[in-house]
Amino acid sequence: MFIHLGGDVIIRSKDIIAILNCDAKEKSSITDTYLKEEEKRKKKTVISADYMKSIVVTNDEIYYSPVSSLTLNRRAQGKAIIDMHLEKEDEVDP
Repeated sequence: MFIHLGGDVIIRSKDIIAILNCDAKEKSSITDTYLKEEEKRKKKTVISADYMKSIVVTNDEIYYSPVSSLTLNRRAQGKAIIDMHLEKEDEVDP
């Protein structure tokens, strides 16, 4: 499944490592250090420079998204629920 991060950016949900609130970067030195190290290794994509609410870390990229981390987590959970239902249907159907 896919998750819309804002603008015209859509990523595969299975590639997501973390969804963080942008405030976490300023509030936690550990998170800040982690993100700086990740930015050295991965491509950085700012979806909207004017409005950044969340940081999405994937296998290959870090996205700065205008969509809140709460909304992105809900989208990811909704995807997980759909996957769970599909798996149950596959188990029932021979």
